[in-house]
Amino acid sequence: MNKTKMTYFKDEDILHLIISDENEASSVELSPNITAELNENGELIGIEILDASSFIRDSILEAAQAKMLNLPKPYKSFERT
Repeated sequence: MNKTKMTYFKDEDILHLIISDENEASSVELSPNITAELNENGELIGIEILDASSFIRDSILEAAQAKMLNLPKPYKSFERT
């Protein structure tokens, strides 16, 4: 297997990840705007992401929010006794 290559088509806002240089025989929609490209053996050879800038932005924001929700509070609570 070759090294993964990534190409971004700015005008179309498409991110294409190439995992293998093999020919695409079929594809499977993983979710809206995300397609897995498969070789003749059904193995993953690439991924195409439409509306890529929004997808990446939203993915990063979701990951950051999830991480921040699990962070311990940076201060001690002051309670009166």
